[in-house]
Amino acid sequence: MNDKTERESMEFDVVIVGGGPAGLAAAIRLRQLAVAEGRDLTVCVVEKGSEIGAHILSGAVLEPRALDELIPDWKEKAAPLNTPVSDEKIMFLSETGAITTPKIFLPPAMKNHGNYIISLGNFCRWLAEQAEALEVEVYPGFAAAEVLYHGDGAVKGIATGDMGLDKDGTPGPNHEPGMELHAKYTFFAEGCHGHLGKELKKQFGLDSGVEPQTHGIGIKELWEVAPENHQPGLVVHTAGWPLDSKTYGGSFLYHLEDNQVAVGFVVGLDYKNPYLSPFDEFQRFKTHPKIRGTFKGGRRISYGARALNEGGLQCLGKLSFPGGVLIGDDGGTLNMPKIKGTHTAMKSGMIAAEAAFAALAEATPAKELAAYDAALKTSWVYKELYAARNVRPSFKWGLIIGSIYTGIDQMLLRGHAPWTLKHGHADHQTLLKKNQATPIDYPKPDGELTFDKLSSVFISGTNHAEGQPCHLRLTDPTVATRINLADYDGPEQRFCPAGVYEFVEESGDTVLQINSQNCVHCKTCDIKDATQNINWTVPEGGGGPNYPNM
Repeated sequence: MNDKTERESMEFDVVIVGGGPAGLAAAIRLRQLAVAEGRDLTVCVVEKGSEIGAHILSGAVLEPRALDELIPDWKEKAAPLNTPVSDEKIMFLSETGAITTPKIFLPPAMKNHGNYIISLGNFCRWLAEQAEALEVEVYPGFAAAEVLYHGDGAVKGIATGDMGLDKDGTPGPNHEPGMELHAKYTFFAEGCHGHLGKELKKQFGLDSGVEPQTHGIGIKELWEVAPENHQPGLVVHTAGWPLDSKTYGGSFLYHLEDNQVAVGFVVGLDYKNPYLSPFDEFQRFKTHPKIRGTFKGGRRISYGARALNEGGLQCLGKLSFPGGVLIGDDGGTLNMPKIKGTHTAMKSGMIAAEAAFAALAEATPAKELAAYDAALKTSWVYKELYAARNVRPSFKWGLIIGSIYTGIDQMLLRGHAPWTLKHGHADHQTLLKKNQATPIDYPKPDGELTFDKLSSVFISGTNHAEGQPCHLRLTDPTVATRINLADYDGPEQRFCPAGVYEFVEESGDTVLQINSQNCVHCKTCDIKDATQNINWTVPEGGGGPNYPNM
């Protein structure tokens, strides 16, 4: 980083890092309160994607509870909620067949009546329009690269990344230093496993006393299907094949408008077999006899991947610290049994906004928004997470026992069991050594229903400016071959869904080649690397995927 005196700075009351549902909901709520009381309140949102929505990836089925609270007249304002859920089913797959769960046995959390199938990217674009109408300053294409601190250790704001650095990190001919954005409070809304959130958790001990977060990787494709294979509003979830009974995961098929179907596959990142490839499991899933017919005569439009928090209440640490807060999935508010996090992320941002607005009215604003933590614990978000807390950890006993337990926990006990199950590990701790695991032989892609990683990355719109420093940094470059390859057969070449990591021969030696240009910003490598040797940092602003309708 260059001498900070080269940077210009801007002052705001609140700076929000991340233009997803949590950050935008927080920005809107802050300005709504300011307008209602006639107060001057400056709010800024910075987003690393080239535009709002460019990096947004989710299924997504939206529960509109938080939206109803935030913008009650959203229908009149043409929110892009065009496809109400019309039907739903859950199937347990074997290799050749399927058992459909009778609707009477669906847990309440998995019922979607009143919800909408949406493009979350388009929804965030609409939220950004509402924010800008309230005079929120929204800056896409600016990556928050560094947390700034006051002398007493409180967060002062953030600095955006330099542009035009050469590969070695020195200023190039088109160098532009980043900007410093100072604020009374900084909200971090980066989504799952935010790189600044990771720093802040360590800096302030926010995860002290809670379990390590556990994650999944969600991989998604958007298809245009033949009209006869399309049922607008249909929601389908599956569990079972192609995963073995000990590996947590499942799929979704959501039928949107305009003959579009979003299909995705989630694999819990606590999986054990180093030979498992989440991407290839997803491709194999689409070949199931009960699934493949949906895509006959269709074409694939887009592709993407993103990690998601699965840990729930057990992993929800302290969210406030001097000068700022974590909101949404930067803190870990996703409701796993519902397979939804947008409504809880939005509500957490709204609660933080209300706490900040009240504090800023004081003659001497509180250094830390402890009121945010307190209010979240009395909100419906916390009640949801409490009721959901035992579902994900029950699947450590396998698919059958986990499913039976979930039925008992959610339908009979309504999430109020007098115990709380533990996850018991971090995701990077679970891989077996290669001599303890069985290699998996994945079929070659056919280019019609199943595809390879590189052709998939191509339709994600992923791009990074050439010549910039690699944003995927190894603490010790020798670890990749000395430990990861030697002991685990190089699982990074399989858990990455974008072909970023390759082991190649160079001057007679095997080395790890990092194709950072391919990175879709899913964060899986930072989470699953057994040696925790990979550190995901932000590339230049505007780089990464450009999802059109995901």
